Amino acid sequence: MSKPSEMKLCILSRSPNNYSTGRLREAALARGHKVKVLNTLKFAISLDKSSPDLHYRGKVLSDYDGVIPRIGASITFFGTSVVRQFEQMGVFCANSSLGIANSRDKLRSLQILSRFDVGIPATEFVRDKHDVLPAIERVGGAPVIIKLLEGTQGVGVILADSVKVAQAIIETLQSTKQNVLIQKFVAESKGKDLRAFVVGDRVVGAMRRIAQGDEFRSNVHRGGRVEKVQLDSVYEETAVRAAQIMGLRVAGVDMLEGKDGPSIMEVNSSPGLEGIEAATGSDIAGSIVDYVADNVQYPELDIRQRLTVSRGYGAAEVIVGEESGLAGKSFEESGLRDRDIVVLSVTRDGMVIANPRGARVMQSGDRLLCFGKVENMKLLLPAEIRKKRKRKIESRPENSSEPQ
Repeated sequence: MSKPSEMKLCILSRSPNNYSTGRLREAALARGHKVKVLNTLKFAISLDKSSPDLHYRGKVLSDYDGVIPRIGASITFFGTSVVRQFEQMGVFCANSSLGIANSRDKLRSLQILSRFDVGIPATEFVRDKHDVLPAIERVGGAPVIIKLLEGTQGVGVILADSVKVAQAIIETLQSTKQNVLIQKFVAESKGKDLRAFVVGDRVVGAMRRIAQGDEFRSNVHRGGRVEKVQLDSVYEETAVRAAQIMGLRVAGVDMLEGKDGPSIMEVNSSPGLEGIEAATGSDIAGSIVDYVADNVQYPELDIRQRLTVSRGYGAAEVIVGEESGLAGKSFEESGLRDRDIVVLSVTRDGMVIANPRGARVMQSGDRLLCFGKVENMKLLLPAEIRKKRKRKIESRPENSSEPQ
């Protein structure tokens, strides 16, 4: 493999003359790298025992050190398949195939984010027309935002001022087999939002997008203007965490400025560079190229694949509860290592503590990412799981129609 200073880079893009593609190529060349822009749809995927390979325009693809995917929404399935093949060949990709797939589906991305303590707008997804009115009520009533799952650049985003209008729009769209989301309208952020550009574990640039005239959508493609903004720590940490939750190393995280703090609208896996570079004056393309170069020799491992290769061993998340007997004890005192359990990281109050030291004391509510003997880790899990299940059953309304 070539040295990072002489990296051979591939940009996956169907639009070589696009601003973002051109800037990435320019940044790579300026740093002394070899770079080619390859049309994603011109690849052929070859599968054989111990020999995943790619062909490009009928010829075996030469070796590359790193890949920067620019996968358009219209070719998500094939594009992520090509990225996945690069991954199987051991080539570092700026964004993973799974992360791209997760972010491209608005419902899936919100489902993933909803498990974590990050702000998202109240959202409903229904198919039965009888569920539409209750769903609108659950998000706080009119006005509401109606979104097509497949929409991009502000297309398929509708603001409905009344319940009747919202109901009519949703039922009309559903009658044409369209899948729609119903979202709470964050009134205090009408016509503006924030775009934080995340590379790795930091925000390399941020801008506020402001809609023009009566338009409530602030997308640059819809005429919105942009201005540089310095994010406070809460918004910056939210953006980085959202990208990491989605499995993205390079992402544009769109947030609304709500009265309760940041509310994540979307995590984009192929964010455009023109608006953010114009607003900030920063070399965002260069930050992406530098990140890829830094990771070529030390690519991130997929924990799910690498930590479960030994029979009887695996990865699990353990919550420190009162019944676990871990709260108040240091890792040295806990006896976890004696039970063949290694703690890789601790999540506490939204902060991740990597490779915690033996003297660190655990607190109730800590989330431990562990690797170890599955049978021993199971002993730490069931009581808390049963407790959660019991709470969910007890919290159901008495008139619930859900089968018991």
